[in-house]
Amino acid sequence: MSADVSTDILIVEDHPTMRAAMRAVLEQEGYELREAGDGPAALDQISLRIPDVMFLDLHMPGVTGEEVLRQVKGDPETAGVKVIVVTAQGEEGKRTVLELGADAYFQKPYSPLGLLQAVEDVLRPHDGGHDPQPDETDGNAAVDSGDGDGSEGSATAESDPGYDPLWPGAR
Repeated sequence: MSADVSTDILIVEDHPTMRAAMRAVLEQEGYELREAGDGPAALDQISLRIPDVMFLDLHMPGVTGEEVLRQVKGDPETAGVKVIVVTAQGEEGKRTVLELGADAYFQKPYSPLGLLQAVEDVLRPHDGGHDPQPDETDGNAAVDSGDGDGSEGSATAESDPGYDPLWPGAR
């Protein structure tokens, strides 16, 4: 996978270890990264420079990820930010954040390949002139098999021998 080095990604995660793991994976691909440890810091970062993509943890103390999402998608100036919600909560809450405008729903733990695929998926131009449905991924994103038939294979913990949610540099 090759990154557009001009893609600005904001990682909003209150757990420093998870932030560091995500940073390690995304840095390897050359993305421009910024970080915020809570909702107010995220909103401050956004006011300084609007990111292209934001990984957003839902469960943070104080201003929740859901409230950050509501503010970002509710402001015409920032509504175009591609928001990938990152959560360990499973299926609960998925519908709400997708209705609030999240572009993808990504569950922890994740594979490094899944994390990178989520970025590529939200940045990929959509064909047909219709509003695409938000991606709903479980941290193991669907990957085009590349054989030209339009079918998808999937990269999962089982099929990705480098999968290790605690060491994202493994691939």
